[in-house]
Amino acid sequence: MRGSTGTRRTVPTQLAALAAGVPEATVRKWASRGKLTRYGRPGRAEYDLEELRRLVVDRATSGRAG
Repeated sequence: MRGSTGTRRTVPTQLAALAAGVPEATVRKWASRGKLTRYGRPGRAEYDLEELRRLVVDRATSGRAG
């Protein structure tokens, strides 16, 4: 989440999936389809919590799953 300092709060794939209530494969799929930005270094993907929250809320309000 970006605060007033512009910092990004990122979490690894496992925690992103837990926060979104989806399997890890779904988080990876969202990233590969460009719906979620992948951060981190090779072998260590991380995802922005605020971006993930917005994606989950948008999908819930549109009635889409996965």
